[in-house]
Amino acid sequence: MIENKKIFITGGAGFIANTIISRLVDKNSIIVYDNFHRDTLSSSPYANHKNIKVVKGDVLDQDAMTAAMKGTDLVIHAAGIAGIDTVIKDPVKTMRVNMIGTANALEAARINNITDRFIDFSTSEIFGSYAFKSTEGDNTVAGSAGEARWTYAVSKLAGEHLAHSYYKVYNLPAVTVRPFNVYGPGQTGEGAIQVFIKKALRNEDISINGDGNQIRAWCYVDDFVDCIMLALESPAAIGQSFNIGNARAITTILGLAEAVCRVLKSESKIIFRDPLSADVELRIPSVEKAKELLGFKAKVDLEEGVIKTADWFVKNKLI
Repeated sequence: MIENKKIFITGGAGFIANTIISRLVDKNSIIVYDNFHRDTLSSSPYANHKNIKVVKGDVLDQDAMTAAMKGTDLVIHAAGIAGIDTVIKDPVKTMRVNMIGTANALEAARINNITDRFIDFSTSEIFGSYAFKSTEGDNTVAGSAGEARWTYAVSKLAGEHLAHSYYKVYNLPAVTVRPFNVYGPGQTGEGAIQVFIKKALRNEDISINGDGNQIRAWCYVDDFVDCIMLALESPAAIGQSFNIGNARAITTILGLAEAVCRVLKSESKIIFRDPLSADVELRIPSVEKAKELLGFKAKVDLEEGVIKTADWFVKNKLI
């Protein structure tokens, strides 16, 4: 149990960070550092919590972040550019925020002598187009230069290498986590499940990029954050990378759309569009390392997760 700590979260207004905050806010003080490009926090129950201090700032501002981080014990670096639409629109910003922003966060942590933990958010995209039961030790890929999807993957992988370098050179207690298709209440942006759910609840057409045969393992946000909590507390996590996902909740993109429509009793039609960029055909993690070192095991199946997410959207009048 993490108590009486001062916790600094970059991207703290975001979807996953909001769930992390819900676990920590009552017994710790939290600094949310975010430019509020995406904002789940402001409409959440924690927006005005007495234990939260909001600093509106950018991870590209090294001095501001270093100053805001002063006196903290734990850093969770969740800020980053994500979503294929966003990456295609501005690959330069993607590279700068994900690489330089992570470098700035690590340097700020070194300057502030962070001794408890530095959690770096990487991505499952680093495993390339075909990732079947990928382990933490598997080769990562760079992809073809200039292809938007690999611009994102390489930018996150660079940050991951740097985090491990700070651990080796400066003994910064860094941990890298690689999310595999996380979804759930509060999600914003371009995530497939939340887009499908919103469309299904409105009985609108659901669009799929490509043929829909791409296979994914879907991880409910509470499960993902369970593993983050373990990584924050376990000494065995330091200096390690972890694939975090639900290797049992597997379906194609088309199967996902069909499941969402079935579960929500929707009349939406499924239509197909040309792919936006190079696609990932297969993405299923091995989570054995997280199980062995941290005791992590995902619990929420896909159907239950879809229902919980849909209920949240309806309750919060976001459809």
